[in-house]
Amino acid sequence: MKVVNSPDGGTLLVWTLVVLSVSGVHATDGTKSCKLLSESVSERKVLSRLEGLAHQNFTAETKNGSEVYTYVFQLCGDAGGVPGAGVIQYDSKKTDNKPTVIGMYDSTKAIGGSDWVLLIYENGEKYDLHCSQEKRKAMIMISCDRTMAEGKMKVELEDRDRNEGCFYLFELDSSAVCPAIETHISTGSIILIIGFCLLAVYLIGGFLYQRLIVGAKGMDQFPNYAFWVEVGNLTADGCDFVCRSRNREEAPAYRGVASEPLEEEQEERDDHLLPM
Repeated sequence: MKVVNSPDGGTLLVWTLVVLSVSGVHATDGTKSCKLLSESVSERKVLSRLEGLAHQNFTAETKNGSEVYTYVFQLCGDAGGVPGAGVIQYDSKKTDNKPTVIGMYDSTKAIGGSDWVLLIYENGEKYDLHCSQEKRKAMIMISCDRTMAEGKMKVELEDRDRNEGCFYLFELDSSAVCPAIETHISTGSIILIIGFCLLAVYLIGGFLYQRLIVGAKGMDQFPNYAFWVEVGNLTADGCDFVCRSRNREEAPAYRGVASEPLEEEQEERDDHLLPM
């Protein structure tokens, strides 16, 4: 590749693009960079759930009196830039600032549940005085938390008070291991959706027909307007008949007795009907 020097910083730009392209190629490996101790389809499937966390450094710090330890974890990548290291430890007392490798990502185990993944890096550096000088091992528990894509790593435990099987335990929360939320539509919901769709087609189609073909105006544009008005009236009458509690048969009005005698009706005389 030819690099052209220019006063406007062209060289820096070219090298920046080269670095980004190399990083991009490396990043596309994702979890494939992790080498399983025993290759299996199930473990590889568990690792694939962590694809979004690959090649990112996570740090945690612990204090024990005057001792300060800093841990760096990277999923399927060189933690802190140390080749092959998945988890490393920095001791504040060390003057050379050389990290201790706790686990290697070319010796990986992966165990998964519905909302968690346990990642194990083995074949770290040997203990000096503990655990029968066996090789260190890191265990990273990644739990589901839908509120954050990448949480903060915490050091839960360093179990080295045993003859063998010692380990470092870390905890990390992430939405990457959360199960997908399944949505189920009930039969009743499906029926309602179909009903609303049919109603919309009826109203829109009927309105367009009445307006464009028939030439109706105003409320007459509503499809089958006369029918629906009559149905509405009949429904209202039926509801009024069924739901109202007033007595349908009104009692005859009470009529009091007048204090004064009623005038006698004049007697109709039919004398004029008699023959003379």
